Amino acid sequence: MAENPPWAKLALQLDGAGGAEPFVLGERLPERRAPVWVHLDYTAEDAHQWLLAQPSIPDAVAEALVTPDTRPRAAEVGGGLLVYLRGVNLYPDARPEDMIAIRLWLKDNLIISTQKRQLFTVTEISEGLLKGEGPASGSELLAWLVDGLTWRMEDVIERLEDLVGECSDALEHSPDRALTHAISGVRRRAIALRRYLAPQREAINRLQGDARLSRDDAELIREAGDRLTRLVEDLDAARDQATLLQEEVFSVQNEAINDRMYLLAIISAIFLPLGFLTGLFGINIGGMPGVEDPNAFWWFLGFLGVISVGLLLWMVRQRWFGDRASKAVRLGRLGVLTRTSWLLRKK
Repeated sequence: MAENPPWAKLALQLDGAGGAEPFVLGERLPERRAPVWVHLDYTAEDAHQWLLAQPSIPDAVAEALVTPDTRPRAAEVGGGLLVYLRGVNLYPDARPEDMIAIRLWLKDNLIISTQKRQLFTVTEISEGLLKGEGPASGSELLAWLVDGLTWRMEDVIERLEDLVGECSDALEHSPDRALTHAISGVRRRAIALRRYLAPQREAINRLQGDARLSRDDAELIREAGDRLTRLVEDLDAARDQATLLQEEVFSVQNEAINDRMYLLAIISAIFLPLGFLTGLFGINIGGMPGVEDPNAFWWFLGFLGVISVGLLLWMVRQRWFGDRASKAVRLGRLGVLTRTSWLLRKK
């Protein structure tokens, strides 16, 4: 039995009742009385040449389907609907923000899609078709694809929000360098996700009013668009909260550095005159007072102690320690306030 070339990932003919039959992809597309779905690997040059050789596919569409760099959009191209979408990368050891692109072109009973890495949503739809539990038309297939991609994004955004909450909890206990790296990672992931989610929301809004979609399919896409709008808002909130947490971590770390520098300044202020006196009395020349007195050393220690106590009393009177204590109290409250603001936003 003949098989499809490696670059032809799927070649299915829909029966209009939720099922589909695979067929061997030849040099030309078969006559289409029922919807036909062809899914290709756009990185293969043979796939590009096959698209260019199809009389029913305009060259502009063939080039658009193999474009390596895409941004989510929906537009009228070649008499059909060209759609670029992105889905989160859920493969093991992969970064979800490294989103996978899929390109689709729908016209009459023809659905052409291309991608490099496989999306779980595409696999799920194709397996459903083979079991007789899939979409019945090209517009329904598009609606299912948009809906499935959006549902899988929700888990990723929720995990990102959980990470922000964990960073907020950690801020109360150990605002160290590791926490700074964790918050920076959350911000980078949020920025990378929003780069594609925002234009994808616009593309879905554009699809809702397309005349090719049935009422049910347009309603399903509209619901997916509403969920995606909420996800973008949650993503913006998580990114802003991560930015706030990072600023607070820097503030706490700077206060800790200032506390250490302040302690060193106090020690230096006390020992500077003491060091001067010990250096002065340590010179080995004649005429030093107390050289002949056996108790001169203890008198000198007592004199240094009086100077030290006097310096400490002067610092207390100048409220050196009071200001630092109030700052320590404020730092202790910082983590509690941060966590409270996060919980209020979640409610």
